[in-house]
Amino acid sequence: MEIGILGAGDFAQAFSKQALKAGHKVKLSNSRGPDSLREIVNQLGARAIAATKEEAAECEMVLLAVPWDNVPETLASLPPWKNQILIDGTNPFHGKAGDFTPADVGNLSTSQLVAALAPGARVVKALNNMRVANLEADPVVNGARRVAFISADDGDAKKQVGTVLKAFGYSVIDLGNLRDGGLIQQAGGPLAGRDLLEQGEYPE
Repeated sequence: MEIGILGAGDFAQAFSKQALKAGHKVKLSNSRGPDSLREIVNQLGARAIAATKEEAAECEMVLLAVPWDNVPETLASLPPWKNQILIDGTNPFHGKAGDFTPADVGNLSTSQLVAALAPGARVVKALNNMRVANLEADPVVNGARRVAFISADDGDAKKQVGTVLKAFGYSVIDLGNLRDGGLIQQAGGPLAGRDLLEQGEYPE
């Protein structure tokens, strides 16, 4: 699969490494254009491509990996969505790494707001409970698999993202819809930042 990535920071690069390891291609993009990404994609390898935001958003599966303050502008700058899956990996923080302050999103998950800003996309919340170091690390630790949580209102989109994450090596747990599941896993929720492992095989 070719996975588009909106953003090229630490989170986006960590995800890219797992996707590439699983045999996918990635199209990385940022607000400064493909030329600013040459060094990053060279380090990631041959199946990583520097792209425009529009090119990344054309992929059938797209990861949103920009700071929360940049989400409205990023999504507003894109063409209309045509049923692509949009993985929301954002958390409600103002500022950048090392200088975070919580953002007020009311009683909503960030993914509900993302879905409102990206009509036509099938939004799935995933991976935002993981710290970058854990996302970058091997999903299998001493025979146990790191847990990745997913939430969505679209069952088929959620299943597709779950299949991709299982192929990365994660144990995937479905938390339900965008609002309830999203609030549990995003920053401020009880699962945020947790590095959880699951031993053995569990039924679907």
